[in-house]
Amino acid sequence: MAGNIPGFNDKDQIKPKFPKGTTTEPKCSLTRVCPSDHFALRISSGAANVVGPTICFDGKIIMSYAMNNVGPGLNIVVVNGKNGTVEKFGYLNMIHGNTEDILAYLKEIKPGMIVLVASFDDSSPKMTDDIREVFVGMGSTLIKSVKRRDSWVFAGRAGTENKSLFEKQTVNDVKTNIYEGWPEMVEMGGCIPRNQTDLKGS
Repeated sequence: MAGNIPGFNDKDQIKPKFPKGTTTEPKCSLTRVCPSDHFALRISSGAANVVGPTICFDGKIIMSYAMNNVGPGLNIVVVNGKNGTVEKFGYLNMIHGNTEDILAYLKEIKPGMIVLVASFDDSSPKMTDDIREVFVGMGSTLIKSVKRRDSWVFAGRAGTENKSLFEKQTVNDVKTNIYEGWPEMVEMGGCIPRNQTDLKGS
């Protein structure tokens, strides 16, 4: 299904394995080392429609403008919440994509998966209430307020409605925008817990 979404890169998906063991250096440009039962992450939204977003997970940049694997709409990385394997990544084209395909892709994400999201350009044209509800089910509290050209970054977990601590939004407002027609980019980083047990779908 993801292959039918314009811009989605399934590639049999490259599944980078992250090195095991401890490190004394913080990952993803954090200021501290995450505990062994957490993963480091840093997510930056795009800047206007010019510079794309960056998504770093456990010390490895998965998506970035420099890697030429980002696109307009929602850039998304799906990670196994227990072992840190990147299951798939790509962008959901929220400008020209098919809303049914986008919703189907999101609903196929298995419970327990960590989901990292960064907006670029505009994520609102194909945004529906059903799509917003899927992100609410991953712990988002801001997705219902994301509007045209807002900058939004989020990290949550499929299959849980617990409020995520990893979410930021910059509102598109002509009074505060720093780019012509767009707000400033938004960025966040931190340590997200590993899954301690497998989460089963209902």
